[in-house]
Amino acid sequence: MSVSSHEIEAALREALQPESLAITDDSHLHAGHAGAREGRHFSVQVVSAQFNDLSRLKRHRLVYDALRTLIPRGIHALAIEARAPGER
Repeated sequence: MSVSSHEIEAALREALQPESLAITDDSHLHAGHAGAREGRHFSVQVVSAQFNDLSRLKRHRLVYDALRTLIPRGIHALAIEARAPGER
């Protein structure tokens, strides 16, 4: 079963209560790539107060934790931009 951007959005909204969230399915950009058979490629831009005072690594861990049940279902690659409110 393939993972949808709607499922990713729901999981991130529940876990992070973001101020803003955008998910892009980039799978079409990777057609023919060996990893494309293993799952889909997504980009995530998320702004959440939960990222305040956290390192980039800790922010990414929060995102991966929120998606832990979806990743084995077909997320091959995930590009993450995680910011705290007010950051550029």
